[in-house]
Amino acid sequence: MGTAGETGKLGEASKVPGATGIAENVAAVRARLDAAGGSGITLVAVTKTHGWDAVEAAFAAGCDAVGENYVQEMVEKFAGRVPAGPVHMIGAIQSNKVRHAARLVSLWQTVDRSSVVDEISRRAADGGCADLLIQVNTTAEQSKSGCTPQEIDVLRGRAEAAGLSVRGLMTLGPTDGDTGATEAAFRRLRSLCDSHGLAVCSMGMSGDFEMAAACGSTMVRVGTAIFGARPPRAD
Repeated sequence: MGTAGETGKLGEASKVPGATGIAENVAAVRARLDAAGGSGITLVAVTKTHGWDAVEAAFAAGCDAVGENYVQEMVEKFAGRVPAGPVHMIGAIQSNKVRHAARLVSLWQTVDRSSVVDEISRRAADGGCADLLIQVNTTAEQSKSGCTPQEIDVLRGRAEAAGLSVRGLMTLGPTDGDTGATEAAFRRLRSLCDSHGLAVCSMGMSGDFEMAAACGSTMVRVGTAIFGARPPRAD
């Protein structure tokens, strides 16, 4: 078993806590979620740029899933290995990379355009993952990925017509971290999930997961609060 940070194109060895430290951090995150009214929220540990040991430690500590951002890194990290739980794709999805990740992931969290839906459908026909979330830009920031709220029905219809399962919606808070804007973005996604009858509401990261929980998140994506500062990613 390799040490954390050894995998593929990862940067310098991750300075992650040991398994005990990770378990303590996960317990602390769970306690903070509970205090914010988020008991039972799905906790996705963000393992991008961290090695295989971090994946194992996250599942051993009771995380519900791990999240990866980069297809090449994920493919190298999981080569010949079977994770103890689900792996989610939480980074921007390029259509030409879907085929490499389709059999590794259990949930595509960042689907925001028809070309990605079509490619996921093609790979699902060969046994790839068919479950997805639609990423919605709830802040109207040009720098943010995600479809507009008005495009949800079109993407959902296209996905379901292709035999895919749209389980919910996903969003990112504002880049500047403004508290009021973050709360507004999260409440909007919660409202959209409710109005579209979708169960999964994925919102909240290390800096804002408590607010997300208070706004009705059902799934948070947490990295730094579990593993500490992220190591640089090698090019």
